[in-house]
Parts: sequence; C-alpha cells; structure tokens
Amino acid sequence: MLLVAVAALFLQGTPVKESESTGIQFFEGTWEQAMQTAKQENKLIFLDAYASWCGPCKLLKRNVFPQSEVGDYFNEHFVSVAIDMEKGIGPKLAQQYRITAYPTLFFLDGNGNIVQKAMGYHNANQLLQLAKSIAHSDT
Repeated sequence: MLLVAVAALFLQGTPVKESESTGIQFFEGTWEQAMQTAKQENKLIFLDAYASWCGPCKLLKRNVFPQSEVGDYFNEHFVSVAIDMEKGIGPKLAQQYRITAYPTLFFLDGNGNIVQKAMGYHNANQLLQLAKSIAHSDT
C-alpha cells in the first residue's frame, strides 16, 4: 500500500514532456538561423534574454511560457528564442543590446533591430497583451 502511495505522489509530480507541451516552442538553431527564419517567415523574433540564476526568469519558463494560450499566439506570430546571456553567444548579445537586468524580453525584426523591449517578469495576460500590441502594430 505504501508503494502505491509513493508511486501516486511520484506520478503527480512528473513534469509534462517537452514534446507534449502546448506552450511556446523555442527555436533550436543558432541565432543567425533564427534571424534567417524570421525573415523567411516574415515574423518578428521574440528573444527571452535570461540568466540561469535569475528567479523571475525561472518563473517565466515554468509558469508562463508553457501555457497553451501563450504558446498558440507566440508560435503563430514569432520566432521565439531563449538565450542564456552568460553562455555561448549570450555575452555578445547582452553587450549588443545593453542588457542591464533579467529577464529582458525583446521583440526584434529579422535583422536584429529592437522593435520593443520589456524588462522583468510578466504574467501570461501581460505578456500576451504586449505581444498582441506589437504583432498588430507590425502588420
């Protein structure tokens, strides 16, 4: 009986597999490939500029980005990229875009020019409202 209870607790705490997620599908390629894809698809880039130690960044990743309503909108209108600003190309981008706080959320054109920049945690409604205002002003 105890084994069944432990198994039930374990299953309740098992996270949803990434492939089953209906949230934002982040681009897997390089930064250059993301910009090229945005140009080809005539979309803006949504850049989640984060740091691994950043609490609000973790909250966005855990609570906001996986939401289906957020994912549906972002996947249709943006090429979404999440980059740790302390690894790989991150430090170069952090310097280029003069990032001073995390998270910093950018909406960029296919050439990497800033269309809109927002700093700090945004709940799902705030993020959707921001994204919709940007996507509609771009059309």
